[in-house]
Amino acid sequence: MSTSDRQLPETEDSRRKVVIIVAVIAALAIGGLFYFLMRASSRITVEPTLEGAIRPGSPEFAEYAPKIFVETPEADEAKLALGGIVMNLQTTVRNFTGRTLNGLEMRGMVVDHQGRPVREKTVVVIPTRSQAELEPNHSMVVRIRLEGMTDSDDRANIKMEVAGFKFK
Repeated sequence: MSTSDRQLPETEDSRRKVVIIVAVIAALAIGGLFYFLMRASSRITVEPTLEGAIRPGSPEFAEYAPKIFVETPEADEAKLALGGIVMNLQTTVRNFTGRTLNGLEMRGMVVDHQGRPVREKTVVVIPTRSQAELEPNHSMVVRIRLEGMTDSDDRANIKMEVAGFKFK
Protein backbone atom coordinates (compact mmCIF):
# COMPACT_ATOMS: atom_id res chain seq x y z
CA MET A 1 0.00 0.00 0.00
CA SER A 2 1.27 3.39 -0.85
CA THR A 3 1.50 6.30 1.53
CA SER A 4 -1.11 8.31 -0.35
CA ASP A 5 -3.72 5.54 0.17
CA ARG A 6 -3.29 5.75 3.94
CA GLN A 7 -3.64 9.56 4.06
CA LEU A 8 -6.81 9.74 2.00
CA PRO A 9 -9.21 8.38 4.65
CA GLU A 10 -7.63 10.60 7.32
CA THR A 11 -8.06 13.67 5.08
CA GLU A 12 -11.73 12.85 4.38
CA ASP A 13 -12.29 12.18 8.07
CA SER A 14 -10.75 15.51 9.10
CA ARG A 15 -12.71 17.39 6.43
CA ARG A 16 -15.91 15.78 7.64
CA LYS A 17 -15.11 16.87 11.21
CA VAL A 18 -14.45 20.46 10.08
CA VAL A 19 -17.75 20.61 8.15
CA ILE A 20 -19.67 19.28 11.17
CA ILE A 21 -18.00 21.76 13.53
CA VAL A 22 -18.70 24.69 11.18
CA ALA A 23 -22.36 23.58 10.80
CA VAL A 24 -22.81 23.35 14.58
CA ILE A 25 -21.26 26.81 15.09
CA ALA A 26 -23.49 28.30 12.35
CA ALA A 27 -26.60 26.69 13.87
CA LEU A 28 -25.71 28.09 17.31
CA ALA A 29 -25.12 31.56 15.83
CA ILE A 30 -28.44 31.54 13.96
CA GLY A 31 -30.27 30.24 17.05
CA GLY A 32 -28.66 32.96 19.17
CA LEU A 33 -29.69 35.62 16.65
CA PHE A 34 -33.33 34.46 16.68
CA TYR A 35 -33.30 34.31 20.49
CA PHE A 36 -31.95 37.88 20.68
CA LEU A 37 -34.55 39.17 18.19
CA MET A 38 -37.42 37.51 20.04
CA ARG A 39 -36.26 38.92 23.38
CA ALA A 40 -35.75 42.40 21.92
CA SER A 41 -39.28 42.48 20.50
CA SER A 42 -40.89 41.37 23.76
CA ARG A 43 -39.28 44.00 25.99
CA ILE A 44 -41.64 46.23 27.89
CA THR A 45 -41.14 49.83 26.90
CA VAL A 46 -42.26 52.91 28.76
CA GLU A 47 -44.60 54.92 26.59
CA PRO A 48 -44.11 58.69 26.49
CA THR A 49 -46.75 60.78 28.20
CA LEU A 50 -47.86 64.33 27.66
CA GLU A 51 -46.60 66.44 30.55
CA GLY A 52 -49.16 68.74 32.18
CA ALA A 53 -52.05 67.31 30.17
CA ILE A 54 -55.70 67.51 31.14
CA ARG A 55 -56.66 63.93 32.02
CA PRO A 56 -59.87 61.95 32.65
CA GLY A 57 -61.42 62.79 35.99
CA SER A 58 -60.77 66.53 35.83
CA PRO A 59 -63.63 69.01 35.25
CA GLU A 60 -61.88 70.44 32.14
CA PHE A 61 -61.63 66.96 30.63
CA ALA A 62 -65.34 66.38 31.16
CA GLU A 63 -66.06 69.74 29.50
CA TYR A 64 -63.74 69.55 26.47
CA ALA A 65 -63.26 65.83 25.69
CA PRO A 66 -66.69 65.48 24.02
CA LYS A 67 -65.69 68.37 21.74
CA ILE A 68 -62.63 66.46 20.52
CA PHE A 69 -64.47 64.15 18.16
CA VAL A 70 -62.86 60.76 17.41
CA GLU A 71 -64.35 59.01 14.38
CA THR A 72 -64.93 55.25 14.40
CA PRO A 73 -61.48 53.67 14.04
CA GLU A 74 -60.47 51.27 11.30
CA ALA A 75 -57.74 48.62 11.46
CA ASP A 76 -55.73 46.31 9.31
CA GLU A 77 -53.60 43.43 10.48
CA ALA A 78 -50.58 41.54 9.24
CA LYS A 79 -48.63 38.51 10.36
CA LEU A 80 -44.98 39.07 11.20
CA ALA A 81 -42.21 36.85 9.79
CA LEU A 82 -41.09 35.78 13.27
CA GLY A 83 -44.65 35.03 14.39
CA GLY A 84 -47.26 37.22 15.95
CA ILE A 85 -49.71 39.72 14.58
CA VAL A 86 -49.44 43.48 14.21
CA MET A 87 -52.51 45.71 13.89
CA ASN A 88 -52.51 49.27 12.58
CA LEU A 89 -55.36 51.36 13.98
CA GLN A 90 -56.39 54.60 12.28
CA THR A 91 -58.96 57.29 12.95
CA THR A 92 -59.62 60.95 12.29
CA VAL A 93 -59.68 63.38 15.21
CA ARG A 94 -61.57 66.67 14.89
CA ASN A 95 -61.11 69.66 17.22
CA PHE A 96 -64.42 71.42 18.00
CA THR A 97 -63.28 72.91 21.33
CA GLY A 98 -62.85 76.43 20.00
CA ARG A 99 -59.24 76.42 21.25
CA THR A 100 -55.96 75.29 19.66
CA LEU A 101 -54.65 71.95 20.90
CA ASN A 102 -50.86 71.92 21.29
CA GLY A 103 -50.84 68.54 22.98
CA LEU A 104 -52.89 65.40 22.33
CA GLU A 105 -52.41 61.91 23.73
CA MET A 106 -54.41 59.01 22.27
CA ARG A 107 -54.93 55.44 23.46
CA GLY A 108 -55.54 52.63 20.99
CA MET A 109 -56.57 49.16 22.04
CA VAL A 110 -57.78 45.81 20.83
CA VAL A 111 -60.42 44.38 23.17
CA ASP A 112 -61.89 40.91 23.63
CA HIS A 113 -65.59 39.97 23.66
CA GLN A 114 -65.87 41.02 27.33
CA GLY A 115 -64.44 44.48 26.55
CA ARG A 116 -61.09 43.79 28.28
CA PRO A 117 -57.95 45.04 26.53
CA VAL A 118 -55.91 42.41 24.71
CA ARG A 119 -53.24 44.96 23.70
CA GLU A 120 -53.17 48.70 24.19
CA LYS A 121 -50.80 51.55 23.53
CA THR A 122 -50.84 55.24 24.37
CA VAL A 123 -49.05 57.67 22.06
CA VAL A 124 -48.47 61.41 21.97
CA VAL A 125 -49.75 62.56 18.57
CA ILE A 126 -49.33 66.30 19.13
CA PRO A 127 -46.69 67.72 19.19
CA THR A 128 -44.73 65.74 16.59
CA ARG A 129 -42.45 66.71 13.73
CA SER A 130 -45.35 66.64 11.28
CA GLN A 131 -48.09 68.09 13.54
CA ALA A 132 -47.20 70.85 16.02
CA GLU A 133 -50.81 71.72 16.94
CA LEU A 134 -54.43 71.23 15.95
CA GLU A 135 -56.39 74.42 15.29
CA PRO A 136 -60.10 74.76 16.08
CA ASN A 137 -62.39 73.18 13.47
CA HIS A 138 -59.50 71.25 11.90
CA SER A 139 -58.83 67.52 11.79
CA MET A 140 -55.91 65.12 11.69
CA VAL A 141 -55.38 61.42 11.06
CA VAL A 142 -54.07 59.40 14.03
CA ARG A 143 -52.36 56.03 13.57
CA ILE A 144 -51.38 53.61 16.33
CA ARG A 145 -49.47 50.36 15.75
CA LEU A 146 -50.17 47.48 18.14
CA GLU A 147 -47.76 44.53 18.10
CA GLY A 148 -47.38 41.23 19.92
CA MET A 149 -50.75 39.53 19.39
CA THR A 150 -51.21 35.89 18.47
CA ASP A 151 -53.81 33.93 16.50
CA SER A 152 -55.22 32.59 19.77
CA ASP A 153 -55.94 36.08 21.19
CA ASP A 154 -59.63 37.01 21.33
CA ARG A 155 -59.61 40.14 19.15
CA ALA A 156 -63.25 41.22 19.10
CA ASN A 157 -63.09 44.99 18.58
CA ILE A 158 -60.83 48.04 18.41
CA LYS A 159 -61.07 51.34 20.26
CA MET A 160 -59.29 54.66 20.09
CA GLU A 161 -59.86 57.38 22.66
CA VAL A 162 -58.45 60.65 23.95
CA ALA A 163 -56.16 60.01 26.92
CA GLY A 164 -55.10 63.62 27.54
CA PHE A 165 -54.76 67.03 25.91
CA LYS A 166 -53.29 70.51 26.37
CA PHE A 167 -54.37 73.86 25.04
CA LYS A 168 -52.20 76.60 23.59
